[in-house]
Amino acid sequence: MFFWYSLIFIAGLTLGSYLNSWMWRVHEPARLATRSVAGGNRLGSRSVCIHCNRALAWYENIPLCSFLVLRGKCRTCRKPIPADYFLVELVTALLFVGITYYHLSLSVFSPWHFFRDVFFAALLIVVFIYDLKYYIILPGLVLAGAVVAFIINIRYLTFSIQHLAIGLAIGGGFFLLQYVVSKGRWIGKGDIYLGVMMGALLGWPVIVVALFLSYVLGALVSVPLLVSKKKNLNSEVPFGTFLAVGTLAAMFWGEPIVRWYSGLLK
Repeated sequence: MFFWYSLIFIAGLTLGSYLNSWMWRVHEPARLATRSVAGGNRLGSRSVCIHCNRALAWYENIPLCSFLVLRGKCRTCRKPIPADYFLVELVTALLFVGITYYHLSLSVFSPWHFFRDVFFAALLIVVFIYDLKYYIILPGLVLAGAVVAFIINIRYLTFSIQHLAIGLAIGGGFFLLQYVVSKGRWIGKGDIYLGVMMGALLGWPVIVVALFLSYVLGALVSVPLLVSKKKNLNSEVPFGTFLAVGTLAAMFWGEPIVRWYSGLLK
């Protein structure tokens, strides 16, 4: 098993490296286009230093290792490589291993359930990092995720249309109501789209667990920042980061939490 887990870990590292590159390219299309023209379009697909735009050699693209060997700095301009690059690679790999272990420990292994969880773990990492760095939730990404989740849950898993419909209504409606009432001051449109994806992925009643966990986590992070005056009530908060964590936790522990809470009500 060690061999297979090692392969899964390496696959996670590789995907994490790709996600880092993809997020930068999505956010910096102008710089990428300029560089592609200057160096010939052949260079447009290669990874570059985000500071000096130098095309990286293959040995500078080895997940985790290159960051450590280079001591977190570009070999040419010596400017720092963002630490989140290293963390995304590591967290993606660890999540892949953890998800694999979780599914193999279940009494029945469902390939589609496993695929769904791996896919959305990667997608939620993108939501977390992109919103944390740029204060943006990519609408096309999460709406595509909602479609994928709905199809897999209906076609290959045991979700009912009614539970998914309720989940969609709660996930999207909850944030739409806040957006309308506050006229966009409390949350952005991206949160509405992310709420739709959460509903399609988790359904009813697990969507409630995800929202609860997200707001608790948001409070645990935001209140100390307010008390220390590092943030104020008018500060912009990347709430998608909390929603991503709450959704990921609910994917695996949402149903047990619902059963536990239901048992308390009996």
